[in-house]
Amino acid sequence: MLATVIAVPGALSGAVVAGLIQHRTTRASRDAERVERRRDRALEAVTALATHRRARFVREELRLAGADEIRLDAARAELYATRAAIEAPRVLVAVLVPVLAPTVDAAAQASYALREAPTPTPSPCSGRTAL
Repeated sequence: MLATVIAVPGALSGAVVAGLIQHRTTRASRDAERVERRRDRALEAVTALATHRRARFVREELRLAGADEIRLDAARAELYATRAAIEAPRVLVAVLVPVLAPTVDAAAQASYALREAPTPTPSPCSGRTAL
C-alpha cells in the first residue's frame, strides 16, 4: 500500500515534468521557426530590391547606349516585374515596423533616381589605350 501511495504522486509529477519539457521544447521550436521565417523574408526583400536596382540600371544603360525599342521594351517589362516584387515587402515593412519606413523608401528611391542619371560625357582619356 505504501508503495502505491508513493508511486502515484511520483508518476503524476513525472507526467507534469514531461509535459513542461515538451511545452518548452515546442515553444523553442516555434521561436526558432519564427526567427528563420523573419530572416527569410528580410532576405527576400533585400534580394528583390537588388534585382530591381539591377533591372533599373540595365534599362538605363540600354537607354543611354541608344538600344533599339525591342530591347528597351524587354528591359522595361523586367523593370515593371521587379518593381512589383519590391512593393509588397516595402508596404509590409512600413506597416509592421514604421520606424524603418523612411529607410526602405530611401532605398527604393535610390533605385528610381537612376532614371534621372545624366548622359555620360566621353572622357578625354577614353580613346587612349593603356601601355
